[in-house]
Amino acid sequence: MKKLSTFVNNANISRFRFYIQLLSFIVLIYGGYAYISIGQNLPTFACPYNHATAGNCFLISLQHQLHNSWQNLLGFRGIALLSAIISFLLFFILLNKAWCGYICPLGTIQDWLTSLRKRLGIRFARYEESTFRKLKKVKYVVLVWLIVAPLFIANSVFGLPRLSHDFFPPFCTICPARPVLPLFTGDTSQYFIDFSSPITLTMTALGLVIVALFLVGSFVKKRFFCLFCPMSALHYLFSRLAILRLTKEGEKCTKCGNCFRVCDVNIVEIADDVTHRNIVQDDCMMCFKCVEACPEDGCLKVSVLGLPIFVSSEEGFFHRYGPLENKEIKDA
Repeated sequence: MKKLSTFVNNANISRFRFYIQLLSFIVLIYGGYAYISIGQNLPTFACPYNHATAGNCFLISLQHQLHNSWQNLLGFRGIALLSAIISFLLFFILLNKAWCGYICPLGTIQDWLTSLRKRLGIRFARYEESTFRKLKKVKYVVLVWLIVAPLFIANSVFGLPRLSHDFFPPFCTICPARPVLPLFTGDTSQYFIDFSSPITLTMTALGLVIVALFLVGSFVKKRFFCLFCPMSALHYLFSRLAILRLTKEGEKCTKCGNCFRVCDVNIVEIADDVTHRNIVQDDCMMCFKCVEACPEDGCLKVSVLGLPIFVSSEEGFFHRYGPLENKEIKDA
């Protein structure tokens, strides 16, 4: 057992992650051709606008379930909504936010663009901490919008007029997954501007602008879209229920900063926080690069139901990076 533990702790988790991402991408994007169906409430962007998808993103299901009258939500539709939430949670508690780091096809595309940027020698942007904290709030605003808007479209609240149905579905209309993911099956039908009304014109045009920002932003900033992703916000709200955990033994931390330097989303708390055991933040995607780059025995730990499966170690660090400070630690 000790030999197995040493082998895992010395392993290159980034290489393992690359293959898992590739496999997940192939299954989610093309699985429908092989009649693979994983589920209708997945905690990741498995977009149904891609006709070959192997599953559906929970966010589109959530919007459709909430698009009902109060009377229906208190009846059968309410049961259907609760069932969808439970289904989402059953998927989510298995992998926690690793759905972002290992499964999400939009995340994988962003990582590929980062690799291309590295090959071209283009430096990526970094945010000031104050700017970073302001930007990360956007994901919660988007999450509230996609929850509240369907309710306000289907119902009059406080006697106010309903929102126009032209807003529906409020998030999918502007989500970059809707036009980007079908491209991989040769489908360009989602690239259009709907002139039916001023609202549809605005929303579909905004959707194309967001796609452009997704592509350009991902090329110059690691995991750019993840800063604004409502799925990531939803994950964080339930992250403490998951059986997969990333924890830190603060007394073992020397604040060398390696974990922060390799973090794709620049989470400073992973290096600075030596008080809290649970150091998963809302932008964390649980890629575990921080564990890989930590040279302190048992400082960072990945566990399932409390059982460690990948632990930082001095031996593992030098096995991966060698005896000298590696350039990848500086610019991962």
